[in-house]
Amino acid sequence: MKKFCLCFLLISNVLLSQELKNAAYKDPSLSVDARVDDLLSLMTLEEKIGQLTTPLGWKMYSKKGDKATISELYKEEIRTRHIGGLWGLLRADPWTQKTLETGLHPKEAAKITNEIQKYVIENSRLGIPLLLEEEAMHGHMAIGTTVFPTAIGQASTWNPELIKKMAEAIAEEIRAQGANVGYGPIVDLARDPRWSRVEETFGEDPYLISEMGKSIISGFQGNTAEDLKNGKHVAATLKHFAAYGVPEGGHNGGAVYIGERDLFQNFMYPVKEAVDNGILSIMTAYSSIDGIPSTAHKKLLENTLREDWGFNGFVISDLGSIEGLLGSHHIVATEEDAAAVAMNAGVDADLGGNGYDDALMSAVKANKVSEDRIDESVRRVLGVKFKLGLFDNPYVDVENAGKVVRNSDHIKLAKEVALQSVTMLKNENNLLPLSKNLKNIAVIGANADMQYNQLGDYTAPQAEDNIITVLEGIQNKMPNATINYVKGTAVRDTTQTDIPAAIEAAKNAEVAVVVLGGSSARDFKTEYQETGAAMISSSENEILSDMESGEGYDRSTLKLMGKQLELLQAVVSTGTPTVLVLIKGRPLLLNWPSENVPAILDAWYPGQEGGNAIAKVLFGDFNPAGRLPVSVPKSVGQLPVYYNHWFPERRDYVEIDAKALYPFGYGLSFSEFEYSDLKVSVEGKGHNTKVNLSLKVKNISDKDGDEVVQLYLRDMMSSVLSPVKQLRGFERVSIKSGETRNINFEILPQELSLFDVDMEQVAEAGEFKVMIGASSEDIRLETTFELLENITINK
Repeated sequence: MKKFCLCFLLISNVLLSQELKNAAYKDPSLSVDARVDDLLSLMTLEEKIGQLTTPLGWKMYSKKGDKATISELYKEEIRTRHIGGLWGLLRADPWTQKTLETGLHPKEAAKITNEIQKYVIENSRLGIPLLLEEEAMHGHMAIGTTVFPTAIGQASTWNPELIKKMAEAIAEEIRAQGANVGYGPIVDLARDPRWSRVEETFGEDPYLISEMGKSIISGFQGNTAEDLKNGKHVAATLKHFAAYGVPEGGHNGGAVYIGERDLFQNFMYPVKEAVDNGILSIMTAYSSIDGIPSTAHKKLLENTLREDWGFNGFVISDLGSIEGLLGSHHIVATEEDAAAVAMNAGVDADLGGNGYDDALMSAVKANKVSEDRIDESVRRVLGVKFKLGLFDNPYVDVENAGKVVRNSDHIKLAKEVALQSVTMLKNENNLLPLSKNLKNIAVIGANADMQYNQLGDYTAPQAEDNIITVLEGIQNKMPNATINYVKGTAVRDTTQTDIPAAIEAAKNAEVAVVVLGGSSARDFKTEYQETGAAMISSSENEILSDMESGEGYDRSTLKLMGKQLELLQAVVSTGTPTVLVLIKGRPLLLNWPSENVPAILDAWYPGQEGGNAIAKVLFGDFNPAGRLPVSVPKSVGQLPVYYNHWFPERRDYVEIDAKALYPFGYGLSFSEFEYSDLKVSVEGKGHNTKVNLSLKVKNISDKDGDEVVQLYLRDMMSSVLSPVKQLRGFERVSIKSGETRNINFEILPQELSLFDVDMEQVAEAGEFKVMIGASSEDIRLETTFELLENITINK
């Protein structure tokens, strides 16, 4: 009898093995839906829940010397938890403790990702490949990759096509190393510069954010189904759903208090555009909206995202945010309930690997979550894997990784994005561009020669020769000049200060370039929360790091920290012509510099080529045309200060007026432009209505340059409050000296719409004012048009 049972078991296993070998989900000729259906029918509940688990990736390999191997922990995760993906497998930074020595360089990364996929395919029952998810907003956060300007700098280019090229380069570098999901775009609106993550955003305006976000999606994912499989594209993950960028008091992850109309009119606008443009994954936020944590917000995740908008990708929690329902938000009593609430709200996958797993299994067994709901989530995750072609070829060419990552074309592109992001805030008496005949130049300041300070948060360790600082850029540009560098002071620490040396350098120079601002540079002494956010050091006895921005570093003031302003004042007092270059991640208070420094350039965090780019602008080899994507306040007491607030017009304060120091869309040029001949016409009816606008822009200077033409609208009377003005079109255009360019805009009903008293999205009949200009305050041309009928959007 025992022999019969053993033989029957062996025969059953052989038949099962044969069935799996010939399973339909392995047939690439079938549709994605058919393959998902077949695979799902073969999975156990444990395997399904495993597919929703995404643990920390950097723990899944070890490296000794030049040899990297997959870890025993990874094998255990495959054997016991059936995991579906890894986050940050290739990530390196002080939090992960992966250095240039212990982390993976591009070809090593490709080799490890191949081994990771090979092991799971050969050592799991169904051979399901992994989603390998990586941070990617200003370059892949891995060793040896190209570092682009951070998102706030990207937005300052006002050039979506350029940002699409950047995203294509980032995606190609990620995929060449074997990963397949890139985190981005980040479409949070930044209305409070005290918040630590302003640098990761595209600024304060939903339309600009939307245009930049769509460029990232297109660059990451390509434009066709085949693009996702061609080895050069990745699935994009939008962050953070929803309204994460306006926490009360600027506290990262804090409660958000906004009304439903503001939420949908502004904060959800770029999310909806991303969904309409095929985003494959969306990440929840740490924050709550009107008392409901984003990771538990069923109304937004299910009703809005799925039912109303038709999103069919997967939703993933932010790291630890499922557990946060218990530990941070205190809306549940147990881990089981946290898993149940998140799953039932519409969160498909768990980033970090500690929110679902056993807790979700317990919730299913306790009938708090149905297996049908689990199936929905697994279906979405598997669908993305099939769309990426991972079941057919999850491997990459190891040698190709070395050729693709940080290649010469990508370095040139990083420089171009940095150049186009540089924003000139002031140029009194045409101090800029500087003469190339200068013999003595003083380069001074906390950020003049600090590599990591110009790279921003979410940046991997760098080989020293990868990064060009401002000092190095000036040295490259002016090899025959005497350049005297004095740091003068640190960003925050006041013990590292030598202002007399800076004064002496400035006195002996023909011009002083002072490079100040902030830093998001993490170091290996910084302590981190479980989410990876940095913890602020308060020790009185240790030297303070420069870090004053980046995730976890919220501010209560916006002044230049440490003794930076004192240093700048001392240099200016010498009488030497002074140029202030700002490298930073958030708007800072610039009242004194704006009154007393003759020339100011804002470079945000300009990336690896930032020094070369800034030098080209300083010495006139590039005509700056960056524009501010966020308002610069005069006082913290003004906050929030953003240009597109609702009526009524804002009143002045007793101490100061209510206007920004530098408004949204502002930026100067070495050229001068004249606007004329604005014409408007309305054609079509209903959803086919189009408003056509045309104008002429002439370069009336003797220098070729770019102009950023900006189109703002005002609904002159509406059933609910509407903005005093809102951006609804822009174009960065190159115009030669003396040349006139014709500029055309097309406005569709959606851009005219609002959410009425019944929360219906409607373009209401009536008069609209058109304002065309060089910033939200510098309006050059105006006209009006009339919409003759109410047009309901999406119906």
